[in-house]
Amino acid sequence: MNIDQVFEAFNSLRVLVVGDVMLDSYVWGKVERISPEAPVPVVNVSKREYRLGGAGNVLLNVQALGAEAIICSVVGVDAAGDTLCAKLTDLGLNCEGLIRSESRITTIKERIIAGSQQVVRIDTETDKYISDEERQRLVNKVKELIPTCQVIIFEDYDKGVLSAEAIADITSFANEHGVPTVVDPKKRNFLSYHNTTLFKPNLKELREGLKVDFDVDKDGELQDVVQQLKQTLNAQGALITLSERGVFIDYQEEVHHLPAHIRKIADVSGAGDTVISIAACCVALGLPSRAVAGISNLGGGLVCESVGVVPINKDRLREEAQKEKLL
Repeated sequence: MNIDQVFEAFNSLRVLVVGDVMLDSYVWGKVERISPEAPVPVVNVSKREYRLGGAGNVLLNVQALGAEAIICSVVGVDAAGDTLCAKLTDLGLNCEGLIRSESRITTIKERIIAGSQQVVRIDTETDKYISDEERQRLVNKVKELIPTCQVIIFEDYDKGVLSAEAIADITSFANEHGVPTVVDPKKRNFLSYHNTTLFKPNLKELREGLKVDFDVDKDGELQDVVQQLKQTLNAQGALITLSERGVFIDYQEEVHHLPAHIRKIADVSGAGDTVISIAACCVALGLPSRAVAGISNLGGGLVCESVGVVPINKDRLREEAQKEKLL
């Protein structure tokens, strides 16, 4: 396949995203006085906005690539859960895998911004694991959807939707049906993702997850640690994001270290979400490891040029991928 064919093929994919979906709330205003009640600024609100957070940004990146993104998650029966469901629907995202829980609150991260300065962030959340009954409902819903999808992304934020039991159940079922699994891990379940297709930690997560220290600037040391990671998890491949050092991939019996692209970095927020989304779609199409890493690395760099969390621009990514001759 050439680049044009790959980007056309993205449009035919159905991507199942399993994990923690959240609501990001932004409250903008001005500070013109200090409160008489306490030595804190009074923010006079001018605007409020809700955006998708957590796994939501992965959904938006998958959608931006032209694929269909389906979320499987558990949220509360509360106002934030209603707003989240409405937001997903407004954005044309598939909500059939969303489970509402009477015993759980929806994660909402609220940022109060005065001018361009964030004054405070208020998190309303729980990181307790979902109940056994909810886990079974989630796993059953995932199993129902797996045969219709070409790839699964585990989007783990340690908020309790994903547990070792759920991960094992889902991965085993996906492997039986020949559907690849791509993982964006966090600390709590890091070593629970056995037998997956592509495991994508960043450098900090790799060090903390395996409890190892090494010199990342020595490719031999990095390669040894990634080999250890693959053996520990029996993973087919690993893609490590290294920030300004680019990406390192060990997949399909090939090893590549690709440098970062020189860019005017405005904001690194959300770059990891873009990388996992592109990597998953490339894995679903069976692309060679160098192309998986190259296109993902390119996309992660491109979104860093924008302020705030924004999904990838597919046309720009295609143009740059052609220029770089990534296939």
